[in-house]
Amino acid sequence: MATFAGRVIGAARLNAGIYEEVETDVSASGQAMGVVLLSSIGAGIGAFGTLGLRGLLTGIVGSFLGWFLWAWLTYFAGTRILPSPETRADWMQLLRTTGFATAPGILGVLGLFPVFRGFIFLVTSLWSLIAFVVAVRQALDYTSTLRALCVCAIGWAIYVAMISVLLGVWG
Repeated sequence: MATFAGRVIGAARLNAGIYEEVETDVSASGQAMGVVLLSSIGAGIGAFGTLGLRGLLTGIVGSFLGWFLWAWLTYFAGTRILPSPETRADWMQLLRTTGFATAPGILGVLGLFPVFRGFIFLVTSLWSLIAFVVAVRQALDYTSTLRALCVCAIGWAIYVAMISVLLGVWG
């Protein structure tokens, strides 16, 4: 079993074995929330440079709520709309794996530097999306990455819209 830091790094490296490990480890729920919190803080600090305290708070709250909403939508889509015959998952398994999938967002803290802000937001968003697909593939026991990608796409658009609005990207 990997350490917390090992799990965070493994999740960021898209290591499917780490996602399988946290899927089955019920004691990893707190760790998954810790990763989301660290990622949310990273996003909040990155937004602080543009939006000040409002950016910090909306970055933290928006990222945390965005993960929860996206995970719920993905769980629903993956277990009700596009399940595979092998799909055996519960809500907490998906929350744990997708919680660790937010690990790249920790680098959002680099958005505090204006020269990196847009680039960091783009990179960490795409990286987290890819990690989320891996996490969903493992949690929902899919054999197809394409199926996991389709399931994630349902929640991704809502997630991006919500975070963008909360961080003031669209307004």
